[in-house]
Amino acid sequence: MTSTVPPALIFVIGAFFIPFIKGKAKSIYLLLLPVIGFINLLNIPVGTHWVVNFLDSDLVFGQVDKLSLVWGYIFHIIAFLSILYAIHIKNDLEYWATFLYAGSALGVVFSGDLISLFCFWELMTIGSACLILARRTQRAYEAAFRYTLVHVAGGLILLAGIIIHISTTGSIEFKFLGLDSPGAWLIFIGFGVNCAWPILHAWLPDAYPEATFSGAVVLSTFTTKTAVYVLARAFPGADVLILIGASMTVFPIFYALVENDLRKVLSYSLIDQVGFMVVGIGIGTELALNGVAAHAFCHILYKALLFMSMGSVLHMTGKIKATDLGGLSKYMPLTFIFCVVGAASIAGLPFFNGFISKTMIIDAAGSGHYSYAWLALMFASASAIIIPGIKVPYLAFLGKESSTVTASEAPKNMLIAMGITAFLCVFIGVVPSTLYSILPFPVDYVPYTIAHVITKLQLLLFAAVACIYLMSKGIYPEELRKIYLDTDWFYRKGGMLFVKFARCPVEWFDKHFGEAYMKVITKPGLKFSQGVWKIFDVEIVDGLVNQTAKFVRDCGEHVRQYQTGHVRNYAMMMVIGFVIILYLFIG
Repeated sequence: MTSTVPPALIFVIGAFFIPFIKGKAKSIYLLLLPVIGFINLLNIPVGTHWVVNFLDSDLVFGQVDKLSLVWGYIFHIIAFLSILYAIHIKNDLEYWATFLYAGSALGVVFSGDLISLFCFWELMTIGSACLILARRTQRAYEAAFRYTLVHVAGGLILLAGIIIHISTTGSIEFKFLGLDSPGAWLIFIGFGVNCAWPILHAWLPDAYPEATFSGAVVLSTFTTKTAVYVLARAFPGADVLILIGASMTVFPIFYALVENDLRKVLSYSLIDQVGFMVVGIGIGTELALNGVAAHAFCHILYKALLFMSMGSVLHMTGKIKATDLGGLSKYMPLTFIFCVVGAASIAGLPFFNGFISKTMIIDAAGSGHYSYAWLALMFASASAIIIPGIKVPYLAFLGKESSTVTASEAPKNMLIAMGITAFLCVFIGVVPSTLYSILPFPVDYVPYTIAHVITKLQLLLFAAVACIYLMSKGIYPEELRKIYLDTDWFYRKGGMLFVKFARCPVEWFDKHFGEAYMKVITKPGLKFSQGVWKIFDVEIVDGLVNQTAKFVRDCGEHVRQYQTGHVRNYAMMMVIGFVIILYLFIG
């Protein structure tokens, strides 16, 4: 047994002390928690730790191997950077939710059994929903409600799968499951909800843009990447994931292309990037799974950086729609630079971290002869240059300056957080061995080859030429004051239909059935019970009490006759009584 503690414990327990700490001590406490957690993680050896026997089952809170450690490292790093980014705000709910959310995600990553995994999985929903609620707007409340409904539904599917799996196999161990049983399929779908698979994805662009400026940074980190981890653990090599992932890399591009809300653009591009990881899991080779772990690590950094830059814009201007922004580079130059670093990273340009992870997955698809997946990944790579790589920084910082927007540079803590994140994006891109050394399998891969660099530069050149042409024609980037609904239209409409159903047929049934129940059962029953009670109360209870009182009173009257007040009478009675008692004992 290791002398360390479960990584989740530091965050989850630490979260509950936040409201009781005030002033500068709170800031120090908030920043120290992830640092302490990271030091704790570095001292945890590979193996199985913190096994608790519960109801004749072993709950494992420390399944530690190189795969779980990759997620553990990046989750601690981004938790620290997210807190540093938001340390100037005064909202305990947001801090509490962040640590609960991060701790729950770590709990999932290091769970070695399905029961503890499910518990932490549901805790994630609570923490993430609170980050949306923390914005305290009507749109945020509605989005949080929809978000919670979707994830509760996904959790129920996951729970059903776990129950069926345990009843079938008799094991709660979380390991490779495969897709050879109904329980495994339900677990697979439950994971897929959090992974934002096609059709099941609309909760993400619906909810993330409604969170606080810092909450969106945290949301972009944990839910989908935790889902990627459990899929990589339980279903590597599942061919269906290649098709799912390939579609994820393509369809969000078209939504991001027309979106006006820049944080929603980033939300759609998040789904696109997760698609790379899902494809890699489906391929299931060592190169592919290394690429998945590397891309999860890199994606968390550059996506957080992009959300940080847009969060800074929202924080300083109060606006986030492309039609309301423009020309901010002269007011927020450092934020602009950091945004460009994030854009270059997500585009996968050489010497940025996206390049050294995307190429691994693309090469795995090519070497495995998955032609359709390879084409989808290449299309997504080119699109990432055009949309989040160009659209976001251009419309926010370089476009026509808005006359209604005034801005200044973001607070120092936000700039420092963005600066550290940007540095990591560049450092890992320049020195990929720092990341490759912690991947699950031995790495024999060289990202900086002539073929890789030329291919990426060709995509960059193609994207640049296309953008220049479209911009010269005034076609792109398009600024439209419109709202687009995704598949969330169905559950939005479904929710409205449910409300109507509840208000009409159900209300009518309740009203008329209630009236009939009152006339047929309630009123006659009440009259009957009143009659029975009258008989029982008056005749039985009162009669018994009255007769008892009369008996006691009559006995008292007879006894009182012998109370004459003469001592000789009392002495005579004592003698008689003594004689009677003596006779009884002797006789």
